[in-house]
Amino acid sequence: MQEKTRGIFLHHINYSETSIIARIYTEKFGRQSYMVNGVKRKKSSMRMNLFQPFNLLDLEVYYRPGRDLQRLNDARISVPFDHIPFDIRKSSQAIFLSEILLKCLREEEPNADLFEYLFHAACLLDMLEKGVSNFHLAFLFNLTRFLGVFPQLPDRLHANYFDLLSSSFSNSEPLHNQFMNVETTEKFRELFQVELGKIDQLRYNNTQRTVLLAKLLEYYKIHLDLIGDVKSLTVLKEVLE
Repeated sequence: MQEKTRGIFLHHINYSETSIIARIYTEKFGRQSYMVNGVKRKKSSMRMNLFQPFNLLDLEVYYRPGRDLQRLNDARISVPFDHIPFDIRKSSQAIFLSEILLKCLREEEPNADLFEYLFHAACLLDMLEKGVSNFHLAFLFNLTRFLGVFPQLPDRLHANYFDLLSSSFSNSEPLHNQFMNVETTEKFRELFQVELGKIDQLRYNNTQRTVLLAKLLEYYKIHLDLIGDVKSLTVLKEVLE
């Protein structure tokens, strides 16, 4: 059956000299893989520049429930980006976050709230003028709300350490090594207080940003079974230093 849906492009793999398999998180069907035939041909109605990380697309698809690979009939840009393709800080974050989403979003079921969060977050990244270097941290933190692993709110009196395993704050150092130290916990607490659109209020230096990201990824690995290395992480670190 032919359907129309919005989608957020995450990744592609080459299928042949002219075709790709595009992995897209869609509004109607959740995460899907689409065969895109002939997209690399010069006369193709769809161009490869449509399929860039975080691109927001209007799609016409052939959908058959239960199939691992669907067919993409047409794709157009839903919201054109003015800055992400040309700002290396933003494009690096788009690539990094798309890779994380590819690892986390496995369900082929619609989730309207999650889709709207991702859609508006991508628009926000494009428009941001201040606080760009902190966007990925706030994005990953807020994403946990929609993935069912949002950390427990900190108790003002007992919040010296954040325990990654129990997803809670404590006043004493945990007996294992999967926790945030006092300084990182203090910076982590700020994410509870700042909306995604106001991340210019976050005051992180490069070292704090690097450590906090490492702990957030560790948290994802523990609670979301994040498998394998994040290949784009090295480039992201270099760009944001």
